[in-house]
Amino acid sequence: GTLFGRNTTGGAILLVPAKPKDTVAGYIEASVGNYDMRRVQGMINMPISDRFRARVAMDVHKRDGYLQNKSGIGPSALGDTDYVSVRFSVVADLSDTLENYTIFSYSKSDTYGNTPKVNAGPGCPSFPGVPPVFNCFTPGSGAPGFPLTGFLQQVAGGLADAQVARGIARGDGFWSVESPIVNPRSVQTTWRVINTTTWEASDNITVKNIISYSEFVENTAYNLFGDNFTYPANYFTPLLSVPGFTFLHPADRFPGIAIKTGPSGDYAAQSTFTEELQLIGEAAGGRLRWQAGAYLEISNPLGFNAGANEIFVNCTDALSLACTNNILGFGTISNSNIKNFYNNKGFYAQASFDLNDQFTFTAGIRYTIDKMRDVSQNITIIPTVPGSGIFQCQNILEFNNGTLANPIPVPASGFADPTCQTNIRIKSNKPTWLINLDYKPNGDILIYAKWARGYRQGSIISGNFASPTFNPETVDTYEIGGKFSFRGALPGFLNIAAFYNDFRDQQIAVNAVIAPAFQALLAPSQIIANAGKSRIWGVEVDASVRPFEGFKLDVSYAYLNTKLISITPPPLPIFYSQLVPVAAVGGPLAQSPKNRVTVTATYTLPLDDSIGQISFGGTFTHTDAHDVHTQQFAPTTFKLRAVDSLNLNVEWESVMGGPVDLAFFMTNVTNQKRILYPIAAYPTLGSEVGYVNQPRMFGFRAKFRFGDQ
Repeated sequence: GTLFGRNTTGGAILLVPAKPKDTVAGYIEASVGNYDMRRVQGMINMPISDRFRARVAMDVHKRDGYLQNKSGIGPSALGDTDYVSVRFSVVADLSDTLENYTIFSYSKSDTYGNTPKVNAGPGCPSFPGVPPVFNCFTPGSGAPGFPLTGFLQQVAGGLADAQVARGIARGDGFWSVESPIVNPRSVQTTWRVINTTTWEASDNITVKNIISYSEFVENTAYNLFGDNFTYPANYFTPLLSVPGFTFLHPADRFPGIAIKTGPSGDYAAQSTFTEELQLIGEAAGGRLRWQAGAYLEISNPLGFNAGANEIFVNCTDALSLACTNNILGFGTISNSNIKNFYNNKGFYAQASFDLNDQFTFTAGIRYTIDKMRDVSQNITIIPTVPGSGIFQCQNILEFNNGTLANPIPVPASGFADPTCQTNIRIKSNKPTWLINLDYKPNGDILIYAKWARGYRQGSIISGNFASPTFNPETVDTYEIGGKFSFRGALPGFLNIAAFYNDFRDQQIAVNAVIAPAFQALLAPSQIIANAGKSRIWGVEVDASVRPFEGFKLDVSYAYLNTKLISITPPPLPIFYSQLVPVAAVGGPLAQSPKNRVTVTATYTLPLDDSIGQISFGGTFTHTDAHDVHTQQFAPTTFKLRAVDSLNLNVEWESVMGGPVDLAFFMTNVTNQKRILYPIAAYPTLGSEVGYVNQPRMFGFRAKFRFGDQ
């Protein structure tokens, strides 16, 4: 967190594209695989003149979806792949000491998106026949260990049981889902230009300027909980006598929550400009190496980021209010119109000094200034009959302390209206630093000790009634480690590090449970809260060894021990009944498995160069079971199982000594079935849902190379 770019709490991962060279070279690569996978990649490198060289690369990838949609609504499969990516780069040597390097990239992904799977209901009996779900209507009478208390939760919980039973009766597999969205979509488009100018001002000083501009646009339509709740004729007839319920449309579906692009813009559309000036140099005969610089990032919206969350209502066209309410008559559209503005600045300096041939001392400091502004015009629309509805400002809940008295009306065409506008600003500024001491007794051993302070800015979650803002977090990291190289009969290396992270005001997720009176007005919400204190300590090991000719063994291991020491949730607004953190005080942090080990073995056959190089490889990974959310209702709820995964590959490089490479690859060889991330649907739909992993994937790849590689 003390050098270039944005500040972070954990360092940076650099993705560096290949730079144009002064030789003609290129390749074309084609892949095919299961799920009708087709992929073409290619590159060509061209010297234009003595001082100019260019490189063009592209990647086109298509694959059918692996999630079989059993609803009969929309496409038959979700989770597909369909993208194109292109990058063009050029290097201009303007003089012997001045280089200009420009990269332009474009990518677009256009798929049906993904949807979660309903894994389990509360355990109430399932129909057919007289709807036994009514056995659960008495508050608190849910299945043992699953005490549903809300009327809506109990109705939906019974229908969730029915959806699970329906899938079992059909003989559905693990990768079968039910999506109720007619036209699901996930479209993301990004383009970016980056220019780096490097000037060797002298033998000891280099000046580098990096400037970039990018735009990102996203549009979407998906079901939040993967529910497709259907019921037989007269299923809700007993409710006709219940006072206070109006049945507008006796349909056969009970719609959940759909997330879609709103009428007033793209779901997300943002531009980002960055400018960074770096000074890099050395002194004292090379014993002192230093870097200093300044960083600026400005990110502005390209228009309103517009979302239309259909809550217990179906809309074929939100703009014209072509909607059908659910049978209980309280469906709404939560129409969000948001603009987020970011301004981030950083000033930094860092230097390393060789105290002698064995000891090197490094120190760095950075000062970061972060600003964010949120402009929102969020509207609740209550459809009445198709084509009509009641428009109200969502901030009525804020202005009237969570009551519905004196609603603020909006013109019938006001999908984005200044009447409902709110403005929120936040600002934070923090210093961060690093102190490191390296000890090198010889060329094969490095031992180090480090202390670093990290910081991550706070932010705004627009339209989040539970808590729209959260504060920065800071972390002190203490680390000691060593890097060792081995030669001779058993060559290889061993890297080991032990660390302790002391977090203050750590940003953790908290699920906000909607109070029964507001379940028809608000979508489920997850806020970010600042924990009072937490700590993380662990050990990481990375090793590689070649026990005999042609065989290489790589092993990495991580042990992680986390604990949430204290948390002070924000005040609870009246329209939420409780805030449920994703971690319990005294317990581990979410998504923190204690043990993870990865072993990769590669064997290369002892063949003559005229045949080529044939190698066989496999990667095995074990990850411990770990919590994702606080366990609420059952021992297995929101706890991910331990995972053992295996990937295999076979490669034949330079087939028969020529410029052709062949390969076979397979991921998830044992076809493991697991929930990647569960979603807390229980407060709204009384069920457990989650996104599932990819099944076994395999394919063949052929690559033709030309020129000077």
